[in-house]
Amino acid sequence: MAKFIAAQKDFWNQADIVISAIGAVIFLLLSLVINYFAGTYATIHASNPVTDIILSNIPVVNTEPIFVQGILIFVVLVACLLIIEPKRIPFALKSIALWVVVRSMFISLTHIAPYPEHAIVLSNNIINKFTFGADLFFSGHTGLPFLIALMFWNHKRLRYTFIAASIIFAVAVLLGHLHYSIDVFAAYFITDGIFRIGEKLFAKDYQTFLTTL
Repeated sequence: MAKFIAAQKDFWNQADIVISAIGAVIFLLLSLVINYFAGTYATIHASNPVTDIILSNIPVVNTEPIFVQGILIFVVLVACLLIIEPKRIPFALKSIALWVVVRSMFISLTHIAPYPEHAIVLSNNIINKFTFGADLFFSGHTGLPFLIALMFWNHKRLRYTFIAASIIFAVAVLLGHLHYSIDVFAAYFITDGIFRIGEKLFAKDYQTFLTTL
């Protein structure tokens, strides 16, 4: 508890970090608005589904609990890691926001309809506030945990935890036919590129983030 209180005091006593964190929150909220319009556009203009070398050869498995509850647990875990050490907030939220914006650009360009046979995701859960049906490329469930793994790369336990989460989600969305295989595999390469850009754009925040590890 003493360490937690000390981290909070250290954060609030550094005005530049607090201001950066506020900017990060605004950037994240803006990115979610962009994501909403991009996802809605992609779904309205969705074309026909296509064949897939993996999905065409495996049966549909109900992975809805992992797709929904799993990602909620992931979000809570990340939030806790940021609350425990708030100096992580600026770089983490700015990187996530950048990731969301870039993904929004991709889904605005590519709007293939979902695979015909897929697991049913209940329409009344919170995940449907952020996913829209044809916002497939690239997989958010795969890419976002991998982005967090890259952030915590110098923390061995957290690195492997988030890599494992990314792989579990990747397998889940493929088994549930909720993403095409290209959505999943491309997520790793694109996410790594976004992280490298974030390192340069938010260099000062990244150095602050590294001090918390």
